[in-house]
Amino acid sequence: MKTPLTGILPVAPTPFHDDGRIDPQGMCRVLDCMIDQGVDAICILANYSEQFLLSDEERATLTRVSLEHVAGRVPVIVTISAFATAIVTARAREAESLGAAMLMMMPPYHGVGLVPAEAGIFEHFQAVSDAVAIPIMVQDAPLSGVSLSVPLLARMAREIENVSYFKMETPFAADKLAALIEAGGEHIVGPFDGEEAVTLLADLDAGCTGTMTSALQPEKIRPIVTSYLAGDTDAALAQWKLCLPLINHENRQCGLRAAKVVMKEGGVIGSDHVRHPLKPMSARTRERLLSLSQELDLIALNWGK
Repeated sequence: MKTPLTGILPVAPTPFHDDGRIDPQGMCRVLDCMIDQGVDAICILANYSEQFLLSDEERATLTRVSLEHVAGRVPVIVTISAFATAIVTARAREAESLGAAMLMMMPPYHGVGLVPAEAGIFEHFQAVSDAVAIPIMVQDAPLSGVSLSVPLLARMAREIENVSYFKMETPFAADKLAALIEAGGEHIVGPFDGEEAVTLLADLDAGCTGTMTSALQPEKIRPIVTSYLAGDTDAALAQWKLCLPLINHENRQCGLRAAKVVMKEGGVIGSDHVRHPLKPMSARTRERLLSLSQELDLIALNWGK
């Protein structure tokens, strides 16, 4: 990519049929809907895509289908996280060969008792960078249980050629983003936040240039970023306040199920199935989600009707 990515880079949900099989046709409709939402890029196979419930064969199918269907309309970021360095390296090569614009990966982890030392983490990312020629986004998320210090992240940005984007989802993300930007300087090309933009204003104040949310309301969240980066902080704050009730409900009550429920309601996909051991959301939570979504007149809620 010649121009650094900014704005909103949402995660695409993985649609399943009611019987749990992946739905490649539904995946294509999800991607089309997200492009109509005005996204700046799309991330596939992330945690909000239920990547931890997909087989290797399913991952390969979804990667190929997604990249072929998007066909360069927007950049596609492929998540390749795994504990084994050989596996992430192979996934990286495959994604790049199919047209991925960027890779996203968490540090290697397999429970709190099996976390590599910093040298192993550095080498993990170095091996992927050596295997490809596209940018890598480091996902710094509590889910991994791995503590990525600012000095380590800054060193990775300085010394690993393709590590230049960072998605910060840790507690006190704004402070960590600010410290990373100061420590890494020009090597921090894309400082991003996550968590459905629940801390977006603070993170923008800290210097982030974009956000990776779900596919629920990108068209409503993107103006927060664009207004802020254009210097109109009042407009950014007003838009964030408008979005915040739904952001909070998704972030704290719904999780990855939210985008699927709204997309099914809006005719984007035929099923909001999540794979066991995940469970469908309660009727109470669903009712509030749809009510808040209707108030914002979301694209996903009307796209297929």
